[in-house]
Amino acid sequence: MKILVIGSSNTDMVAKTTHLPVPGETVLGGDFLMAPGGKGANQAVAAARLGGDITFIAKLGNDIFGRQAIKQYQQEGIETKYIVTDATNPSGIALITVDAKGENCIVVASGANAHLQPQDLPDQQIKEAAMILTQLEIPLETVEHVAKKAAEYKVPLILNPAPAQPLPAGLLKNTYILTPNQKEAGMLTGIAVTDNESAIAAAKALAAKGVPIVIITMGKSGALLLQNGQTESIPAPEVTAIDTTAAGDVFCGSLAVALSEKVAIKDAVKFANAAAALSVTKMGAQTSAPTRTDLEKFAAF
Repeated sequence: MKILVIGSSNTDMVAKTTHLPVPGETVLGGDFLMAPGGKGANQAVAAARLGGDITFIAKLGNDIFGRQAIKQYQQEGIETKYIVTDATNPSGIALITVDAKGENCIVVASGANAHLQPQDLPDQQIKEAAMILTQLEIPLETVEHVAKKAAEYKVPLILNPAPAQPLPAGLLKNTYILTPNQKEAGMLTGIAVTDNESAIAAAKALAAKGVPIVIITMGKSGALLLQNGQTESIPAPEVTAIDTTAAGDVFCGSLAVALSEKVAIKDAVKFANAAAALSVTKMGAQTSAPTRTDLEKFAAF
C-alpha cells in the first residue's frame, strides 16, 4: 500500500558534547556527524527501511545538499519524482547538539521547506495514497490543504504535530491519527503531560477536538493510545539511549508501515515503540532508523 509522506528535508549537522550549553556558554564537543534529516525525510526513510512503499514530497534548494538528499532517498527505495526544486531558496539545515545522556537541542534553518506550497502537491498522488503522513516543518497552510484533500478523498492522515504550534480546528477534524510527544501534547492542550494520568487528560482533550485516534509518545515510558474513548498505556522496550534525535520520526514512520500492513492499532504502536527504542541506540537521525531485519532481531512481532 502506497504511503505518501509530505514534509521537510534537511541536512543535519550533529555535535556531541558532555552537556548542552546554556546561553553564552561555549562547550567543546566530541564526535561530529553530518547526515540527512528533516522530520518529513526522517519519517520517509524510517518507513522505507521497514518495507513501506514510500513516495516523498518535499522542497529542496538547487544546491549540493538538495542533490545529495535526493540521491540518498533514491538509494533507500523512495519515490522522489514529486520532490520540488526551489531555484531561489537553499535546502534546509539543522544544527543539533547531543549531550552525554542522549538528550538534544536543535536549531533549524528551514530554507526551501518554508516555501512548499499547496500548488506544489500533485492532487492525484494524494487521492491515490493509501495513507498520508505529514508534520509541521512545512507551512501550516500546506498541511491544512493536505488534510482537507485527504478527508475529501477518504485517505487516512497521520499528523505529527512537531514542532508544536496552535492548530486550526478544521485541521484537527481532518486528522485521523495525531501523534504528539509529551511537550507537544501539553502545548496543544495546556495540560502539562508528566505522567500517565495527565497524558490521558491531554489525549481526551485532543480527541474532543475531533481526532479519532490520539497517540502521545512518552519516551522511554512508551506511548499512550486513545481510541473510541478508551486509553491504554503501551510500554517500550528498555534500552540505553545514546541519541534521541528523530526517535519520534522513527515512531511515526514505523506506525504508518504497520498500519499499511493492516496491523491492529495497538500492535502497530508496539511495533513503532520498538523501532523508536532501537533508533535511540545509534547516533543521528536517518542513520539511526532500523531496517526490518534489525527490528525483527530486536523484538518479536
